[in-house]
Amino acid sequence: MSDAPVRKIIHIDMDAFFASVEQRDDPVLRGRPVAVGYGGRRGVVAAASYEARAFGVRSALPSVTALRRCAELVFVPPRFDVYRSVSAQIHAIFADYTELIQPLSLDEAYLDVTDNRRGIATAWATAKEIRARILEETGITASAGISYNKFLAKLASDHRKPNGQFAVTPDMGAAWVEDLPVTKFHGIGPVTAAKMKRLGIETGGDLRAQSREFLVANFGSSAEWYFGIARGIDDRPVNPNRERKSSGSETTFERDLVDPAEIEAGVLRMADDVAAWCADRGMFGRTVTVKAKFADFRQVTRSRTAARPVRDPGDLRRTSVELIRTLYPLTMGIRLVGVTVSNFEREASEPLPLLDLKG
Repeated sequence: MSDAPVRKIIHIDMDAFFASVEQRDDPVLRGRPVAVGYGGRRGVVAAASYEARAFGVRSALPSVTALRRCAELVFVPPRFDVYRSVSAQIHAIFADYTELIQPLSLDEAYLDVTDNRRGIATAWATAKEIRARILEETGITASAGISYNKFLAKLASDHRKPNGQFAVTPDMGAAWVEDLPVTKFHGIGPVTAAKMKRLGIETGGDLRAQSREFLVANFGSSAEWYFGIARGIDDRPVNPNRERKSSGSETTFERDLVDPAEIEAGVLRMADDVAAWCADRGMFGRTVTVKAKFADFRQVTRSRTAARPVRDPGDLRRTSVELIRTLYPLTMGIRLVGVTVSNFEREASEPLPLLDLKG
């Protein structure tokens, strides 16, 4: 065992973040089942309010399926500029308590409050104060998980949702994990969970019963991670310098497209979204990837890596269109396109202004 002090980790997770912002800003939506997204035939739910979740509506669900489950569902288009603004407010609150903040997305983050700036004695009290301030300053609720490592803190934040908090202390961690289904474990996706089930592993206790040798034989390089989390062990620090590795945007068309002009118009819109993100953060990548999903759901990607970061939005647009054109002539319609930039290099100089591409 290490002699290092026990960490105090908080995982903050906003409650139905996008939908809660929409209900906050439009009183008519309060208490109603709300889906952020588009209700068209090809639409997909980006986020769902708790009222909608009661009907089985979840993010990534096709809109037509969501409407079958909940005929009263109200669709509202996403407003990502507003969500980013609210997220910035929340992160400013975090910074009053610690400099060790690791964002995972707009609506969740890890905080290491072992030595917090407010001198609050316990992580429980710190989380409670942070949640109260988020509600007071933004008008929306957050849930929190508190523990001695990141894995357990993230699991704990789901335990009292919405608008609650739960702590997993060092003396209860390993035993608490035993009874949980592995499908809830961060880092175990549906494919791995299905494989574990075939091997007779359905709970943390089942996972803990396996030897290292068995886990290595069946899960390779992930074996040590699974061995540790089954015992409530996770030594990863909260990393405030964790860099995002890519930025992408994609869209699903209302109908399958075969006209190159229409397809390329969609690609250009996605390229503009990504260019705006890169310019906003001063982060530019060397690799551009275009994704296309055909009517039969077959998916292909095309990539190009430049010698220097792609800073000019016009270059990103041209590269994206050239990549999609490598798929012509089409043998069937395209239902989705996406553009991603990766292989980032942060540059110190000011980003170039975005071109006026709407004229």
